[in-house]
Amino acid sequence: MLSKVVIQNYRTFRKFKLDFDTEMNILVGDNDAGKSTILEAIELSLTGKLRGRPLYQDLSPYLFHQDVASEWIAALKGGHAAPPPEIIIDLFLESTPETAALKGSNNLLKADEPGVRIRVALNPDYEAEYKEFVKQPDKVRLIPTEYYKVDWLAFDGNGVTFRSIPATASLIDASNIHLQSGVDYYMKHIIDSYLKADERVKLTRAYRSLRETFAQDESIVKINSALRGAPSDVSDRELTLNIDVSQKSSWESGIVPHLDDLPFQFVGKGEQSTLKILLALNKKVNDAHIVLVEEPENHLSFPNLGKLVKKISEKCKDRQVFITTHSSFVLNKLGLDKLVLLSKAEGVRLDRLPVDTQDYFRKLSGYDTLRLVLARRSILVEGPSDELVVQRVHMDTHDGKLPAESGIDVINVRGLSFKRFLDIAQLLPQNLVAVVTDNDGKDASDVKQHYASYTASPNITVHVGEDATFKTLEPQLFKVNGRATMNAVLGQSFTTEDDLLDYMRKHKTDCALAIFGSDQAISMPEYLKEAVDAVS
Repeated sequence: MLSKVVIQNYRTFRKFKLDFDTEMNILVGDNDAGKSTILEAIELSLTGKLRGRPLYQDLSPYLFHQDVASEWIAALKGGHAAPPPEIIIDLFLESTPETAALKGSNNLLKADEPGVRIRVALNPDYEAEYKEFVKQPDKVRLIPTEYYKVDWLAFDGNGVTFRSIPATASLIDASNIHLQSGVDYYMKHIIDSYLKADERVKLTRAYRSLRETFAQDESIVKINSALRGAPSDVSDRELTLNIDVSQKSSWESGIVPHLDDLPFQFVGKGEQSTLKILLALNKKVNDAHIVLVEEPENHLSFPNLGKLVKKISEKCKDRQVFITTHSSFVLNKLGLDKLVLLSKAEGVRLDRLPVDTQDYFRKLSGYDTLRLVLARRSILVEGPSDELVVQRVHMDTHDGKLPAESGIDVINVRGLSFKRFLDIAQLLPQNLVAVVTDNDGKDASDVKQHYASYTASPNITVHVGEDATFKTLEPQLFKVNGRATMNAVLGQSFTTEDDLLDYMRKHKTDCALAIFGSDQAISMPEYLKEAVDAVS
């Protein structure tokens, strides 16, 4: 198993460290946060390959962290003797008898532990050429990787091959899996499992016979006759068309998979994605300790994603798994305690969440927990009507902009599960979270005291209407606007306050939609404006 990774100057990471869970690691983060980079770094360290090719063949200046490259170029142009930048990926393994040969302190942490290192550095053989290159700094635009080499080392400083590393990795990305390889394997598995040796021989003979008769077809005979008579400017031999019937061309590779009588390429992308992932798991997990899965939710409906996640968890038992995702369903089902929120320097884990909160989200997996995790600024509300009104408050105070345009996510937690979300918010001090809630006839100070253990964290605030006689959002809106204004906004003509309030309570969402879309100036309760200000 892998214990941690330390990355320096590789892609999005200048200095990065992440400790791993021994079973499941769910990597989430904004776009370009480095989710795929971590999977890539693990695979690269264990195989020496990038996208299936040896790294030295695909060395590029764009593999280096952009700031590091820019600073190196600026130093050269400033007349400073800047050392050429290096990429280092240190992958630490658990200490076992099998990993003892990889033990050493040749790593960025200077720790005496087993592991492997990828180092991209200036090749001493080209040092003279490099020095000549940097003598004209005005012409330097990129890091000259043609003068670099790739070292693949154990932490004891000795070189390694994939055979000397007692761990293997399988990167499963449905968008990049070559189907034919998976289908070949799957067909071979069926043959090996269900067909006897003599049955395989008979099938092979029958398949070859069918291929041999191809040349005897009347239309093919005519085509070959014409080809034999054609002038040859390449070879003196006769040119004809036929099907390869050699031993290497077995019948398994000639079969095209069908799903409900449809050729595979004509079924939906979701079905293709699922089959690709499961085929790859069937093929690779049997001989891999580390399973890397890239965004399994792509192209899948909610119920089909549920089936796939269950199969992934079943097939990956007793193995260390790394999954990148943007799906709250995947996260909630596999466990919030396994979540790693990526930053530029490290990963923040939510494994300190209360067990009952973890179970809560696992059972009610539709909750948008990832929205809270990923949003730097969030407002939690009780229902859809509150969500619409809070958005209107932001529009009124920010030149007509929706909260999302300012980077604020207004999240409907669908009831009174604020504390479950605040358990998460407490572990993410960099995320500002405001709660908007009704007083339900209680004193505002008592409502806020209910959340005192959370508001002790400086990133969390709670906002509630001060007047206990106005229990919910609708009476609060009525209080600051009055009957005439609310009638005009809602397109009604109630003659009594009680009738208007009764209508607003019974038609909460309709009223909120009318308020959200109204061109008329509307006064908003102070506690709503305070909530927007708290995260703005």
